[in-house]
Amino acid sequence: MKNIIKKSERYKKTFKKFQDATRPFLADKIYDNTVESAFEALNDWSLFFSIDEVKEWLVEKKENADFEVKDIPLNKVKDWIIEQKTGNIYHKSNDFFIIHGVRVKTNSREKNGGWDQPILRQVGYDGGLLGIIRQRYHGVPHYLCEAKMEPGNYGKVQLSPTLQATYANINKAHDGKKPYFVDYFENAKKHNYKILFDAWLAEDGGRLHLKRNKGMLIEIDEGINIDIPHDNFIWLSLYQIKELLKEDAWINPHIRGILAHV
Repeated sequence: MKNIIKKSERYKKTFKKFQDATRPFLADKIYDNTVESAFEALNDWSLFFSIDEVKEWLVEKKENADFEVKDIPLNKVKDWIIEQKTGNIYHKSNDFFIIHGVRVKTNSREKNGGWDQPILRQVGYDGGLLGIIRQRYHGVPHYLCEAKMEPGNYGKVQLSPTLQATYANINKAHDGKKPYFVDYFENAKKHNYKILFDAWLAEDGGRLHLKRNKGMLIEIDEGINIDIPHDNFIWLSLYQIKELLKEDAWINPHIRGILAHV
């Protein structure tokens, strides 16, 4: 504990010097947390783990992921329906997404005239909710991330935001449980959490039709106890997140999108 207090005091003291040094160079309008985020990225201020410990933890999650993905014929996928008339593919709940075709006409791309392709369209075009919780420990900011398994992930497990869910998932269209931490973001104003970033983020338009996701970064007061459901979640410093970007596809694109503004 003595070392933690010492490190947190050094963080506060050094950050004050950084603020004073950078003040003459700041633009008139910047995000409220831009200066501190820049400072956080310069050194590893984590009070919990070293960067080597974080890497060991994530490697262990990758190697021991209880998650087997097997390629199967598309017409054998359960609960998904191929419409005979159009060939479109949709879920039996009429939610999640639809696979349909688009025809592109253009003379300004690598294929003159255009092309045809299948594309994924989110039902209702309402996208998803991507959020990261930021909380201070002894005054030092940390970010709650998850080692998350997805069937198409390179390496099975990637570091993901606190919350990563479509509104279909949030509304339990899959008959499963509601994603962890949804209430923190859906009711951030009601709970008086500090909203550091809240904007619609574009997705890959080459494969996803008019897809966007709401990205949020919220800060929760230090005194509030956050119940962590299991050890796939971890508190990281901003420096650690940026260091892990150097690894081979360890950080998923949603964390990059949310933190791109800092």
